[in-house]
Amino acid sequence: MGQTNRRTSAWPALAVVLAVSFSALQPAVAADSLAMEREQLAALARQLDLIDRLAEHAAHTAPQERARYHFDYARLRADLKRVRAGLQDYLVPQRAQPRDPVPMAGDYVRRDRAHDEEPSP
Repeated sequence: MGQTNRRTSAWPALAVVLAVSFSALQPAVAADSLAMEREQLAALARQLDLIDRLAEHAAHTAPQERARYHFDYARLRADLKRVRAGLQDYLVPQRAQPRDPVPMAGDYVRRDRAHDEEPSP
């Protein structure tokens, strides 16, 4: 019976030791989490660079004949540039003030107005 009393009296001390140990680890875990987020955002920025190069190549190799609808590569590349700038601002902040967000276009289909006009009778 004396053995069980000694074990139960050790539980509060063990709980305190574990709580202190876990609280000491929390900043390290948070730092690892922030480092992982920065790595992921940097990888995302590299992928955006790749997408931008692919879009530039596709724009140069796209058919030149005029169709009623065609993909607006310039608008896509402008939005990619804006997203990349936002990532860069977060990864390497240059100022403390918030900036005005610029809305993204989101619509990448361009209509050729010449095909819309019908000849007058």
